[in-house]
Amino acid sequence: MKIIVVFSLLMINLLQSVAEEMILGEENISEGIKIVFEAAPKDIVYPKDVYLDESQTDIHIEMLINWSEENKRNSPGGGFIPYLNVFADITNKNGNTTRVELTPHINISDNFHYAQNIQLPGKIDDIYDAIFEINPPEEGVLGIHYDWKQKYQQVMNKKIFKYQNLNFKEIALKSRR
Repeated sequence: MKIIVVFSLLMINLLQSVAEEMILGEENISEGIKIVFEAAPKDIVYPKDVYLDESQTDIHIEMLINWSEENKRNSPGGGFIPYLNVFADITNKNGNTTRVELTPHINISDNFHYAQNIQLPGKIDDIYDAIFEINPPEEGVLGIHYDWKQKYQQVMNKKIFKYQNLNFKEIALKSRR
């Protein structure tokens, strides 16, 4: 009985943290990859001297990228795709832009994902556009076996996704704790 109560409390906590995210877009691309772009409440990310401090952050911008269950590359469905170079440009209607590199992160609710704490380039109630650029691994960073290279060349091709008229105010005012 005690295990069921603890499990139930953990699930409630997990669902509450997932419900706090703002989905910007979901994409399924031809390589058999599922991508979810999100804005989440700011957070403390370690090591603290590497990532923007929570007190200087408006939102935590994220990209979850995993092999789909239906991929034709024999990759494990749901498996995280590492070694990508991911950038986000966040621009308000006045043309002020913040460009950030989304780096690998891990947490309990999303597991491995790419993300970054950011300060918006305007007010939290401005309207924003977001452009996400996903680049394949740099040469020499990921070893690619002969069979993969012959059949697919690389993990994925460069992709760009655009989302317009985003209002981050509600998510910027939320807190994880």
